[in-house]
Amino acid sequence: MSERIVVDPITRIEGHLRVEVDIDENGVIKDAFSSGTAVRGLELIVKDRDPRDVWAYIQRICGVCTTVHALASIRSVEDALNITIPRNAHLIREIMNETIFLHDHVVHFYHLHALDWVDVVSATKANPAETSRIAQSISSWPKSSPGYFTDVQNKVKKLISSGQLGIFANGYWGHQAYKLPPEVNLLAVAHYLEALDWQKEIVKIHTIFGGKNPHPHYVVGGMATPLDIDSDNAINAERLMHVSQLIDQARDFVNQVYIPDLLAIGSYYKDWTYGGGLNNYLCYGDFSTGSVYDYKNYRMPRGIILNGNLNEVLDVDLKDPNQVKEFIDHSWYTYDGKQGGGKHPFEGETTFHYTGPKAPFKQLDTNKEYSWLKAPRWKDHPMETGPLARMMVGYASGKDEIVNIVNDTLKKLNLPMSALQSALGRTVARGIESVLISGWLRNDMDDLLKNIKNGDQVTFDRTKWEPSTWPKSAKGVGWMEAPRGALGHWIDIENGKTKNYQAVVPTTWNASPRDHKNNIGAYEAALKGTPMLNKEQPLEILRIIHSFDPCLACAVHLTDLETKNTTEIRLG
Repeated sequence: MSERIVVDPITRIEGHLRVEVDIDENGVIKDAFSSGTAVRGLELIVKDRDPRDVWAYIQRICGVCTTVHALASIRSVEDALNITIPRNAHLIREIMNETIFLHDHVVHFYHLHALDWVDVVSATKANPAETSRIAQSISSWPKSSPGYFTDVQNKVKKLISSGQLGIFANGYWGHQAYKLPPEVNLLAVAHYLEALDWQKEIVKIHTIFGGKNPHPHYVVGGMATPLDIDSDNAINAERLMHVSQLIDQARDFVNQVYIPDLLAIGSYYKDWTYGGGLNNYLCYGDFSTGSVYDYKNYRMPRGIILNGNLNEVLDVDLKDPNQVKEFIDHSWYTYDGKQGGGKHPFEGETTFHYTGPKAPFKQLDTNKEYSWLKAPRWKDHPMETGPLARMMVGYASGKDEIVNIVNDTLKKLNLPMSALQSALGRTVARGIESVLISGWLRNDMDDLLKNIKNGDQVTFDRTKWEPSTWPKSAKGVGWMEAPRGALGHWIDIENGKTKNYQAVVPTTWNASPRDHKNNIGAYEAALKGTPMLNKEQPLEILRIIHSFDPCLACAVHLTDLETKNTTEIRLG
């Protein structure tokens, strides 16, 4: 006899996610169901619009991963129209993408995921002098004195004594699944607060190169970023130097705070081996040292791994109608007026058809449609995307830089390669990736400075800017590796307008419901087999789901189901 446990909403994520699990008499999860409970329709909003403007609308899919949808959208239009951008524009785009990776990963670790492993209230029992000793033994980070940790501890004590835990409210403090000693908890809480200050600094790179954050500016054909080292009205020498300083500060924070904390915390949870899931990994590849079409020079290689087999990396073709398809057999949509079926994104639809229960309700009928997420599949296989997928594909592809850092990190934790295939491994992979990207960010900035020094200040090519230069019809796909995983945008252009647009995002892959063959998605697979210590405090569910860094705002693509209106503005 099983019991249904419902967690709705899952907190410390972007968007609205409901998870229902069935547990057996021993408290072990025997089945799981992931449901996106909000719906949007940005694909509908951009229909019939100028393809050069689409990125600005589509970027608003999310306010957390701020820049990635704009970049994927821009790339889809440039792919359709066969546009090659200047080298400086490529480097600036890479710098902006690498910046959001570091920002996103640090924020995820400290502010969204760490509290699944760190007991904040326990930090009040710590000996600050011992916390100082631990901190100095694992890092040269200057903020590590006993007085500093005493001040942090007093802040937490004041919050607790006031009865208002503020940003630390609604945690399962004291849960028996927490394993850190009070001193390590205090260390993590201190760095949680430091990360709040740090994260508002690194995004200044976006404001300098893209004009603002969130949602910086782009342009089809390059970047709307004027470079002139001697001008007060462009990106000049002073601003370039500021970006360079911010990059160095980011590298210091990643290497001296984030990674030492990750290894210290991870060392106490090495036996928490749950949350592996599908063992199918998808990576579109990104961060090219050449152009985005230069697959062989991707620092993060493209590929597919099935069933955890690291001896074979399969290829991905995003334009092949038989590879990537989105199925709707358990989703609240129709294709061609019918429920069920799968379509390649070039032929995809966003047609709402809600058949679920009316609120309030206790649980979903998971035998029928139960999510606003579609079910993307690669050749009918459910896939996991994200940092773990990238590290697995990179490792299997023999990328020396990835192989070396993965082996080194696992050696420090005294863990086998198989340990990465877990919720903890997913979190470790995100940290490994941050070290790599912080180095690439430095390299790309150095290349940009070198180009500028050599007299190249071009960031935009207007050769194919005018619609009169375009073919009557064209299709393109823009791909990239966003912080949460493989991101693809598909556009169909006809007579200078957007005929059809579809985005398949990382969380749609990971959080998908069942498909036409009743295959489960990555979240659902990762939850199965996990024992729960206290069904009233489902900390284990949060640990596993948070390890993916969900973004449901991205995954469910607002419209009025009654009138079909999107936005109405009246003037006068």
